[in-house]
Amino acid sequence: MVLAKKWVLRQSFEGEPMNSNVEMVVENISDDLKEGELLVEAVFLTVDPYMKIFPIAVGSIMFGEQVAKVIAGKNEKFPMNSHVFGKLGWRSHTVVSEVSQLEPVPDMGDLPLSTILGVMGMPGMTAYFGVMDSCDPKPGNTFVVNSAAGAVGSIAGQIAKLKGCTVIGFAGTSEKCKWLKDDLGFDVVFNYKEIDVAKALADSAPDGVDCFFDNVGGEEAHKVFEHMNVGGKVAICGCISGYNNKALTGSYPLVSVWNKRVKMQGVSGWGCADRWPEAQSDMLQWIKQGKVKYRETVTEGIENMAEAFIGLFTGSHTGKAIIKA
Repeated sequence: MVLAKKWVLRQSFEGEPMNSNVEMVVENISDDLKEGELLVEAVFLTVDPYMKIFPIAVGSIMFGEQVAKVIAGKNEKFPMNSHVFGKLGWRSHTVVSEVSQLEPVPDMGDLPLSTILGVMGMPGMTAYFGVMDSCDPKPGNTFVVNSAAGAVGSIAGQIAKLKGCTVIGFAGTSEKCKWLKDDLGFDVVFNYKEIDVAKALADSAPDGVDCFFDNVGGEEAHKVFEHMNVGGKVAICGCISGYNNKALTGSYPLVSVWNKRVKMQGVSGWGCADRWPEAQSDMLQWIKQGKVKYRETVTEGIENMAEAFIGLFTGSHTGKAIIKA
């Protein structure tokens, strides 16, 4: 028997997430495996804002990805002590019967294993395809990204810079703004808590916005729509501003979309999973060349996952939030 920790949804989320929404429980799971089964132990786990609205039933294990180590098994594809990643949820140990839900961790050079949950995984791939496919930026374009110090936004802005854009970012603290400008090379960065978005864009993008990578939604994002140029392109990656609200808030931007013939597309790294190898190759090369930088905020201990998750909605993380099991 193996003693396993797991987090379950105790009460549906309403408003800001709280500790009372989730509960960590301990269970004994058998290590007497059948042919083809694996027992894996979590090494790194991830928390992301979308988990708040991911549809799971009360009492179910919280959804999410993790990097795990094979500690027992009878499957030739995944030998002992090899590392895998998959959507195994918020749990320390898992018996995996359907190994098709696992992937071997790809060759990432000298990068740590945790990056497959961040810059080399879903967040990084979302940034890559959102910029390259949905925004399709051209040299000289003005590119705006909100939640710019987050796991996706920080990478999206750097890719846009690589493509020759002027990049304008919005973040929530002076420290994050300094990191984006001084370390990541964003051209202009604003603390959205200290300046009106419309005024910021009027000053920094007098000729309008060509590309907008939206992680936030809501009223502040709608102000960006009003500054879009004719034929502008928007990647809709998230709407964290509305995750805590039952009702839609803010003005509806379709007049601006229609009037300026803006092209909008929802983006998700998972939706382009078959193309990850090409994107990971580019990302690894850019990181080695120092053209893309990343940051991880690491929380120690699976027992602190709820705290790390709640921190996503209070702005306590910079870059990718990672839990080291």
